Amino acid sequence: MLYWLSEILDINLLGYITVRAGISFFIALFLTLFLMPLFIKWAQKTSSVQPINEYAPENHKAKASTPTMGGIVFIFSTIVASLLSIKFSNVYALGAILTLGLFALIGFQDDYSKVRKNENLAGLKARTKLVLQIISALVVAAYLCIFADFNTELYVPFMKNSVVDMGLFSMALWVIVIIATSNAVNLTDGLDGLATVPSITALVSFSIIIYITGNIKVSSYLLMPHFNIGEVAIIASALMGALTAFLWYNCHPAEVFMGDSGSLTIGAFLGYLAIISKSEILLLLIGSIFVIETLSVILQVGSFKLRKKRVFLMAPIHHHFEMKNWAENKIIVRFWIIAILSNLVALMSLKIR
Repeated sequence: MLYWLSEILDINLLGYITVRAGISFFIALFLTLFLMPLFIKWAQKTSSVQPINEYAPENHKAKASTPTMGGIVFIFSTIVASLLSIKFSNVYALGAILTLGLFALIGFQDDYSKVRKNENLAGLKARTKLVLQIISALVVAAYLCIFADFNTELYVPFMKNSVVDMGLFSMALWVIVIIATSNAVNLTDGLDGLATVPSITALVSFSIIIYITGNIKVSSYLLMPHFNIGEVAIIASALMGALTAFLWYNCHPAEVFMGDSGSLTIGAFLGYLAIISKSEILLLLIGSIFVIETLSVILQVGSFKLRKKRVFLMAPIHHHFEMKNWAENKIIVRFWIIAILSNLVALMSLKIR
């Protein structure tokens, strides 16, 4: 709508991506701040609270009365703010909205099943959830191929040219990136605010990369590929605003959890941003916390199956530190610091080509 107004009323200021990104940030921020208390009251009234896994550390039992599914609120706010701010003719922006919508539906179904049965393991079966994620990721990948005719070349950090054109195999990579990141953020979301700040820092990095990639002058100067994806930075900015407001209620001690509705959706969206900005490899650094959490689970499961021994006291790794009697706030803030530092390094690497 804002872009439409810029053309109808000849308001040049609203034509700038940076201006509309800023506006979308604050629309999502204030909408989430307004809606979240209402959602928390409704969730408490209807007992839509977080079922705690019986294997979770003992201190998590006190969180059993905390409302969940808060992700529905900030994803809704993100989509509303985005629709008010983006240029609708941009296929990449519409693809981002599609990604948010598809994975929010999967997450909501999973959360709703857990809440309805009051059992942490009563959500969607692992196989069912994976199938739904694969289908949704395939839809997004097919959308990029059919409607965006998107570049299928693979780029590697520190190299100014692509290393290989993957052709149709690129769809397989895109599906893997979206699903892997979606599940990685989901694994990380185990402590109050733990997944929120690393998600915001990753969104900041991708917003900068996407803006650069969408600007032919800046991308040319930095020897980066150029695609018309700048509008997606507006959606990323909206999600940043929504998550900032969500953190107001999610910081320790949390008044609400995002649930799979939020974590699965954030992860899928970050995967989408990595794909369209040709940063699939750089995603490993931008999402370092998510990578560490996922690797800890893989190592734990693999070690136990092969050697009947555990690498960590409990996985994902944030539970390991809990078992070592680290204070929850200490774990959270230290993970935030790692996320911020790794994203600074990722952004510094853009100049080295």
